[in-house]
Amino acid sequence: MSTSFSFRLIATDGEARRGEITMPRGTVRTPAFMPVGTGGTVKAMYMDQVRGVGADIILGNTYHLMLRPGAERVARLGGLHEFARWPHPILTDSGGFQVMSLSKLRKLTEKGVTFRSHIDGVPYEMTPERSIEIQGLLDSDIQMQLDECIALPAKEDEIERAMELSLRWAERCKAAFGIQDGKAMFGIVQGGDIARLRERSAQVLAGLDLKGYAVGGLAVGEPQAVMLEMLDVTCPQLPADRPRYLMGVGTPDDILKSVAHGIDMFDCVMPTRAGRHGLAYTRRGKVNLRNARHAEDHRPLDEESDCPATRDYSRAYLHHLVKSQEALGAMLLTWNNVAYYQRLMADIREAIETQAFNERAAAITEGWARGDISAL
Repeated sequence: MSTSFSFRLIATDGEARRGEITMPRGTVRTPAFMPVGTGGTVKAMYMDQVRGVGADIILGNTYHLMLRPGAERVARLGGLHEFARWPHPILTDSGGFQVMSLSKLRKLTEKGVTFRSHIDGVPYEMTPERSIEIQGLLDSDIQMQLDECIALPAKEDEIERAMELSLRWAERCKAAFGIQDGKAMFGIVQGGDIARLRERSAQVLAGLDLKGYAVGGLAVGEPQAVMLEMLDVTCPQLPADRPRYLMGVGTPDDILKSVAHGIDMFDCVMPTRAGRHGLAYTRRGKVNLRNARHAEDHRPLDEESDCPATRDYSRAYLHHLVKSQEALGAMLLTWNNVAYYQRLMADIREAIETQAFNERAAAITEGWARGDISAL
């Protein structure tokens, strides 16, 4: 296994890209979906299940791990990989999203952000340097710059202010990260839904010669068409030989369309959160196991799946577990959902390699549109 961090393109089909990120802890096949392990766990799953369904990399959250159990403690216990029993690559976000989502609990300055913990109200300071320090203590393989993410819709001058601040923070994060063989720091393109701001952000970040680039501040309230328009503006400004990561996205349809616009990496809480609330993602679209139509249905979610949760348990049993609020229901449906997302990514990668992406995307979309099997 390589001791350095590298990315190579294997194939392209239109703007869709098939590649590989190689680093000491493993290879990430792209396009890739990263299951979200906010607090050091992919909720309701064992790590060997996450690996078993095909995940090459997971995501950890700097803000939440800073609060509990604390980055210094994780470091003393051998780092996040050892702590969580996941020896494969980990990407950590920077805490920047909490600048937006916890706006009532923070104060923002040029220096950084002061948060009040949503747990106990204790204040914490998060500067670009401290964010990189925390991610280093966690020992993550891909570390994200600290940025300010603006919820949309927003005024243009406010979007520009946050974008320019994020660019200055990117330079400070790069300096704090330094040179770490086998690891990478990614910059984050901001600019809301304003094309000229997206272009400027991407161009400045590209000039920093980072090992990868993320597109942030999308899927935060804007229509899908706007998100895709911003990708059309942004991706051509980013180096073709570096991975591109669309943060916090998304639905299977969002992923399929974003791959067609040149994106390589994704993450989202959607498959795990949906699993805990009785919703299954399948090749036939979404299936709500709370619905009474499943109460006496002996058939599985999908008899053709290679995931045991999908293939081996009846809809009636899953319905019972969900209605009874049994923990096993959340576990099985989360397993199904993460497996479906990984199967989707594998199908996308194969289609790009065989120059059949558009045809495969159309077939997948048609499968969703046909909907679930008829009720008994």
